[in-house]
Amino acid sequence: MKSKTQERKTNEMTLKLTVSAVMVALSTVLSFIKFSELPYGGSVTLFSFVPILFVGYAYGAKWGLGAGLVHGILQMIFGISGATAGAGFKWYQVVLCALLDYLVAFGVLGLSGVFKKSIKNPQASFAVGTLFACVLKYISHFFSGYILFGGWAEWFFTEGAGMSYGSKILSAYSGNVLSAVYSLIYNATFSIPETVLSLVMVVILISVKPIRKAAGIK
Repeated sequence: MKSKTQERKTNEMTLKLTVSAVMVALSTVLSFIKFSELPYGGSVTLFSFVPILFVGYAYGAKWGLGAGLVHGILQMIFGISGATAGAGFKWYQVVLCALLDYLVAFGVLGLSGVFKKSIKNPQASFAVGTLFACVLKYISHFFSGYILFGGWAEWFFTEGAGMSYGSKILSAYSGNVLSAVYSLIYNATFSIPETVLSLVMVVILISVKPIRKAAGIK
């Protein structure tokens, strides 16, 4: 017979697994509700990061990374073919894109709870953790854009972006530096709004008593 301790651990594991699965499903659904979408990947969605961020904050990095990785795999299934086909990628570039834009990028959202113990205020700790996770995601997208999509920089600053300062950037930068500037700007156009939306929502959510309790905060 199982001891009460073993039974409690089993119940906790089952609960975490169930909640994580529901959060991944919710993130996936929310990711289809888009305010804007860029031509070669990236969009501003209806709080689609938040469920994964919650798992990472409530259950820790292991569960958060797992949920983020599964969500990333689902996003990869839905999104990678169009972006890579349009860019004319070879197989190894597709693999690198899958790693940087999906597996790593969405996986790191699960690190939202790293400040939970060091920052006692729940709103502050969740917000700082969310910002940290979103910055890591942005960095992963930046490297993908720099390495894989840098060749689109001139098109982006002339025809794709419709920016008044595109010509100034093209006259000031070239080569690898231009690719880096392109990736910084391109990925910021969806990463910053998504981060702001996520920050607002996590602060609101963690202020709700039942959600605080679910996150293990008294």
